[in-house]
Amino acid sequence: MKLFSKLLCGIAGTAALVTAPAVATAAMQDGQSARVLRLPENITLFGDTLPSVVKATAIVNGEIITQTDIDQRVALTLIGSPAPSAEEYRLLQQQVLRNLIDETLQIQAATVEEIEIPQSDIDRAIARVSQNAQMTPEELTTFLDDNGSSQRSMVRQIKAELAWQRLQQIKIADYVNVGEEEIEAIIAKMENSRGQTEYRVGEIFLSSTPATDEQVRQTAMQILDALRQGGSFVAYARQFSQASTAAVGGDLGWVRPEQLPEQLSVALPTLKPGSVTVPIKIPGGYSILALQDQRQILTADPRNAVLSLMQVTVPIPAGTTTAQANALVDRFAAAAADLQGCGSAEALAAQFGGSVLSADGTVVRDLPPALQPMLMEMNIGQATRPFGDLTEAVRALVLCGRDEQQVNMPSRDQIEQQKRDERVALRAQRYLRDLRRDAIIDYR
Repeated sequence: MKLFSKLLCGIAGTAALVTAPAVATAAMQDGQSARVLRLPENITLFGDTLPSVVKATAIVNGEIITQTDIDQRVALTLIGSPAPSAEEYRLLQQQVLRNLIDETLQIQAATVEEIEIPQSDIDRAIARVSQNAQMTPEELTTFLDDNGSSQRSMVRQIKAELAWQRLQQIKIADYVNVGEEEIEAIIAKMENSRGQTEYRVGEIFLSSTPATDEQVRQTAMQILDALRQGGSFVAYARQFSQASTAAVGGDLGWVRPEQLPEQLSVALPTLKPGSVTVPIKIPGGYSILALQDQRQILTADPRNAVLSLMQVTVPIPAGTTTAQANALVDRFAAAAADLQGCGSAEALAAQFGGSVLSADGTVVRDLPPALQPMLMEMNIGQATRPFGDLTEAVRALVLCGRDEQQVNMPSRDQIEQQKRDERVALRAQRYLRDLRRDAIIDYR
């Protein structure tokens, strides 16, 4: 699972133009706009049933998407995930086909603008993906083949993302401006929000209408079940979410509860980092939120402090009984509590036949969660409580230095870029809608 998450994040990072887009406002507006059509709730359908778009190919403006394209992309999405049910697999096939159609439209639109993606750019992207997956490019190719996918499928996705990024630059980004008054208003708002909690949030948004509400809710519950079984949130967001954030794995960036729809703003503070919500009904559909992290606005986060540590390791000799091990740990804990600074760490280790390892430049948030609260409250020279395995070794960390994070107001350039990114994301979503609307798509 970790390997697949790294691989998916690597692909998503090759061309993502926007890293903190706005919440799925446009997608929700789509659901509300259905009211303009004034369609009755109970309708009678005429004609033959639409052909399945999963078992057949599609031709997009004359370009063919084959069943092999669909199967290999599905396999890429499922690497490292639990085996889906038949219904989940069918839904994934449908979503993958929609994604392939969008990618085809993006590449075609870039071609019209005479945008070409050099092979060297694709090679660099593959190298980054391979590095994230801790493989060589050759090993990655073999890994994909062994899992029913292919490098060709991955390259197609990379090429589409690179083409779409460059197309956005010449068609949208170059024409987006942010005024000085807007920047001043954002700075004032941030100052007024200093100290308030904001959250790093991921979202999977599924749009629905009154007629499709129950079906969409069931789909959302199936996605939730897959996530609870260890499925990659990034992967499911990329394949299923209908918000503009799907391209970046559902990442909403750092948001405050009041920036979200009311139903989501109530649920967000109840989450713990790493947890997800049940599908939440909001105007226009259902959202599943994942909380990645939280912090206080313009306030130093103690988890970002950089520490200088010494680790004292005491081995547990083979054949030691549980009672003997517990007695050894008690003596070690008492000695560690009386430690006279980092200069005494070597003597402490020698007392128990142990060893010392130095670790400068350690960030608090990179340590195991159980150790973080202790280290944030400790003074220089103090040691943590012992931790480890009674059958192998126990350890204690000695705090030798702490450099606190300095938090400053983002620069005007950073604020301007963030605002530009948000606007580019929204306009790009509208641009893709126009491409879909004008496309000639033949399902076979």
